[in-house]
Amino acid sequence: MARHRCGHPSGILTPGFTLIELVVTVAIVAVLASGIMPLIELTVQRNKEQELRSALIMIRNAIDGYKKAAVEGRIARSADDSGYPRTLGSLADGVEDKQSPVKAKIYFLRRIPRDPMFNDPNIPAAETWGKRSYASSPDNPQEGNDVFDIYSLSTERGLNGIPHQEW
Repeated sequence: MARHRCGHPSGILTPGFTLIELVVTVAIVAVLASGIMPLIELTVQRNKEQELRSALIMIRNAIDGYKKAAVEGRIARSADDSGYPRTLGSLADGVEDKQSPVKAKIYFLRRIPRDPMFNDPNIPAAETWGKRSYASSPDNPQEGNDVFDIYSLSTERGLNGIPHQEW
C-alpha cells in the first residue's frame, strides 16, 4: 500500500492505492479466474456424467427386476408379452403383485431419474430418455411395445470420448 501526501498543510501521509496498483491487482485476478474456469467446467461435466452413469444403472437394474418378477409369475402378462415393462413410468407407479393375497403393488423405483444431459426441465423425467424395445436392434434402437433398455438422448461425447448415447 502506498502512502500519499495529502493536500493538508501539515503534510500528513494517508494510506491508499495508486491507480497502477489497482490495475495490476485486477489483471492478476482476471488471469487467475481465466485459469480456473476450465477446471470448473470440467468438474461440472464430470459430475453430470457421474449422475448419468448412476441413473442408467438404477433404471437398468429396475428394468431387470421387472423382467425377473415377470418370469417368476408375479406380474400378469400375455403369452406374446416380452416380460419387460410397457413404460418407464410403471417402474415407479408400481404393478400389481399376482402372488400377493392383498393385491399389493411391486415398486421397482421410487421415482424415474432425469437424464442429467437433458436440458429442458419442463419435460417429464421418463421422456428425457431414449427407449429401446426388446424387438429393436441394438444398432438402431427404436421404441416399441416395451422398454428393454434406455439411453441418453444427448448428442455430445463424454470425457472418455464415447458418445453419451452409447453408454
